Amino acid sequence: MDHHTPSQRSKNMRAIKSTGTTNEIRLAKALWHLGYRYRKNYKTVFGKPDLTFKKYKIAIFVDSEFFHGKDWETQKIPY
Repeated sequence: MDHHTPSQRSKNMRAIKSTGTTNEIRLAKALWHLGYRYRKNYKTVFGKPDLTFKKYKIAIFVDSEFFHGKDWETQKIPY
């Protein structure tokens, strides 16, 4: 079912970033400017969340539209 060759698929998948995405950076900058201090990709917390507030015991995972929200506006159902 794949329309790409294995080398094309490999190139596409290598281009997908796991950290430092646009949504993650926007959220992090907004929280920082509001005075919230956090750790990014903190390895000691289970799941290695994108932003971690150890003082408040809060972990934030920023999911992009690529995997989790594709066509959300038209379908309105989770995958």
